[in-house]
Amino acid sequence: MNRSDRGKLFVLSGPSGAGKGTLRKKVFETVQGIRFSISCTTRPPRQGEKEGIDYRFISEEAFLSLLKEDKFLEHAEVHGHYYGTLREDVEQALSGGLDMVLEIDVQGAFQIREKMPESVLVFVSPPSLEELEHRLRERGTESGEHLRLRMKNARLEMMKAKDYDYVIVNDDAERASEELKSVITGYRSIREERK
Repeated sequence: MNRSDRGKLFVLSGPSGAGKGTLRKKVFETVQGIRFSISCTTRPPRQGEKEGIDYRFISEEAFLSLLKEDKFLEHAEVHGHYYGTLREDVEQALSGGLDMVLEIDVQGAFQIREKMPESVLVFVSPPSLEELEHRLRERGTESGEHLRLRMKNARLEMMKAKDYDYVIVNDDAERASEELKSVITGYRSIREERK
């Protein structure tokens, strides 16, 4: 396979509650030939999340074993839980000519950028910190202490947005998902022209 047949890696980051998952799911409804990398995590599933679809829910012991074996392309500890992307999943998709989307935190995004500089980093931002806090409260999954921690982390993450290739403000899910779709299809057009 020549280099132009290789898939493109798109990394979605942003604060918890910014709507990364919602935008990704909307794009996947209309864009073909794209895969979602299912991260491993040691956190318990949230209501409605399914094993092998949203995440691979594994024990801390299993996670640390994979980490020791250098199986992760990126990993991070976020809010007291481990998250990681398996290197093999990404390489398999990209070398098969498929584009792949990772939905990971800011720490992980910069690890990916270091290892795969050709990846495209997309930051999904809430319209404001007030709106983000409202969304997190509405979600009902955070206690007062966890909510404060998430908001503190969100402020720090949003300061990193300037280091991304694209920033999409998720003030309207339809418009924002179209913007994300345009980023992905734009890179596909460039790849087609090079063939």
